[in-house]
Amino acid sequence: MNRILRPLILCAGLLWAAQAASQAFPVKPVRMVVPFPPGGSSDAVARILAERLSGEWKQPMIVENRPGAGTTIASAFVAGSPPDGHTLYLQGVSTYASTGSLYKNLSFDPINGFTAVANVTTSPFILVVNPSVKANTARDLIEIARARPGALTYGSSGSGGTPHLFAEVLARGTGTQFLHVPYKGLGPAVTALMAGEINFLIADVTVMPQVKAGKVRALAVTTPRQTAVVPGVPTLAESGIPGMVLPSSIAVLGPAGMPRDLVGTINADINRALANESVRQRLFALGFEPAGSTPEELAAMLAAEVQRLTPIIRDSNIKLD
Repeated sequence: MNRILRPLILCAGLLWAAQAASQAFPVKPVRMVVPFPPGGSSDAVARILAERLSGEWKQPMIVENRPGAGTTIASAFVAGSPPDGHTLYLQGVSTYASTGSLYKNLSFDPINGFTAVANVTTSPFILVVNPSVKANTARDLIEIARARPGALTYGSSGSGGTPHLFAEVLARGTGTQFLHVPYKGLGPAVTALMAGEINFLIADVTVMPQVKAGKVRALAVTTPRQTAVVPGVPTLAESGIPGMVLPSSIAVLGPAGMPRDLVGTINADINRALANESVRQRLFALGFEPAGSTPEELAAMLAAEVQRLTPIIRDSNIKLD
C-alpha cells in the first residue's frame, strides 16, 4: 500500500507546489531577457512592458540584455533557467522559428526548450526600393524579377536574419529569383539602398525617415491589412501578390516546463498591460501595434512559423555557425 500511496502523495505535492508558485508569483525580481544590445527596438519594447509590470507585480522587472551569436546566447540562458516565471524572454517569433534550422550543435532545444506565454507586438516589414527602380507597386517589382531572373539585388541585415528570410519567402511565393547581398546590420543595408548599391530591401519601420524624405520608396507592407504605422502604403495582397503575409511579431517566452496556472497568470498580466492606453501609445510611437494573445494562440503561431520557414531555410541552403 505504501508503494502505491507514495507516488500519489509525491505527485499531489508537486501539483500543490506548482499552484502555490503561480498564486504567489512573483516572490522576487523578474528578469526580462532581451537577445540584443540596449537601445534597439526590442529593448525599448521590453522596457515599456517591464515598467508597467513592475507596478503590477510590486516587484522589480529587470531588463537583461544578452546579445550575440544570433540570439542563441540569450536563448541558451533562458532555456536553462528555472521554469518559475522569474526569467522571461522577449524574442521575435520568426527568430525563434528559424534558429533550429540555421544553427547546428546548439546547447538547447530551440523548439521544445521554451514555453509560449504571450504575443506582445506586431509590426510591418516594408518593401522599399531605390527611387531609380522603375516599379511603382510590389507587383511591378515581381514582374521585373520574372523578366530578368536573378538580376534584381536585395540587401539584408545579414544571412539568416528576418529581412533575408522574408525576401526568400517572397521569392518562393512568387516564383522569382533575387540576388542576396548581406550587410552587417539593417542600417548599412538601408545606406546601400539609398546609394543604389542594391535594388530593394525588406526593412522594419526604422526605414520610415528615409521613406518620408524620399530617399527610398515604399511599395508595400507585409501585414494582413494597412497600418497607421506606415500610412497610405498598400499591403502585398492589395498590390496583387496574394498569400504573402509576413508580419514581424515579438513575444514573451519562458523556459520549458512552466506550470500552466503560472503561465496563465503572467499571460493575463501582460495582456492587461498591453491594454493600457499609455503603453499602447508608447509602443505605437515606436512603430509597433500591441498584439496580445492567449498562450495557446502564441504556441500555434510559433508552430506555424516553424513549418513555414524550415523548408525555405533548407532549400535555400542557409547555414550559420
